[in-house]
Amino acid sequence: MEKELTNGTSEPVFYMFAFSTSENGRIMIIAAVLLIYLIILSGNLLIITLICLEPRLRTPMYFFLCNLSTLDILYVSTTLPKLVYICHTGNHVMSHPTCLAQLYLYAWFGNTESYLLTAMAIDRYVAVCYPLHYSLIMSKWVCVLLAFPAWFMAAVNASILISLYYNLKFFAVVEVRNFFCDGKTLLLPALNDTKPLRTLIHVQIVVMGLIPTSLIFASYMCIIYTVLKIKSSVGRWKTFSSCSSHITIVVLYFGPPLSLYMTDSLEQDVVLTVIFVTLVPMLNPLVYSLRNKDIKQALRIIIHMKRTSL
Repeated sequence: MEKELTNGTSEPVFYMFAFSTSENGRIMIIAAVLLIYLIILSGNLLIITLICLEPRLRTPMYFFLCNLSTLDILYVSTTLPKLVYICHTGNHVMSHPTCLAQLYLYAWFGNTESYLLTAMAIDRYVAVCYPLHYSLIMSKWVCVLLAFPAWFMAAVNASILISLYYNLKFFAVVEVRNFFCDGKTLLLPALNDTKPLRTLIHVQIVVMGLIPTSLIFASYMCIIYTVLKIKSSVGRWKTFSSCSSHITIVVLYFGPPLSLYMTDSLEQDVVLTVIFVTLVPMLNPLVYSLRNKDIKQALRIIIHMKRTSL
């Protein structure tokens, strides 16, 4: 019979049990995850490089996009390399400190993205509704004051969350039905009362989900109202298209998590988590590069400069 443990005695060991497949299945998972990881790294690094090298991209919009690309790289690096390691070695064991560290980083980076998307919505609102005062309102200091709290508040929220998870009791060996230490999944095998932690998670869903979503929705209601007042159909389309990339990412970001916390199926949880962890970071650079003339123009300029320098 398994012995009940507390953090004051001996630490539990977590066994990642999301993917239990044959040898060929593990090879396919490794290849797919590595491909996705390389796409995410290369795409987001390309955007960061273009923004840093091209002076015309040093605007508030691309400042936030650079933050978002940096965040996406850190976010996927929290989970995907460990998944590759598990599939490659067959070692599904994760220590208690490693599990909590992974949960902390996952919560920190995931929550930061929610705030950054809100800051980007505010930037688009000012650009569309107050175009003549845009450069004055969205100064460098204002951009920093919007971006820095996003990282800081998310880190504080993640720290509070981890402090409560640290006090949970588990058996000696804990089966985690996911490919990383997800907060919702860790509540299932906990032996002590998880009501305070569940309450905190629900509060964080409101703070990190409902409030940013409401601010983004209000921003775009004002944007749509302003766009509809433009007499030229070409002008309306051009103005609204500058926001289309951000709208796409917002829908992709908030959709899977809402579905994740509404379902009770472990199998659906794993699928939705995989989509959430990989889809948004992978599509971010594609959406912003394929639909953005400035990014494509900057890429052509950099390629031309490299060719002429050879």
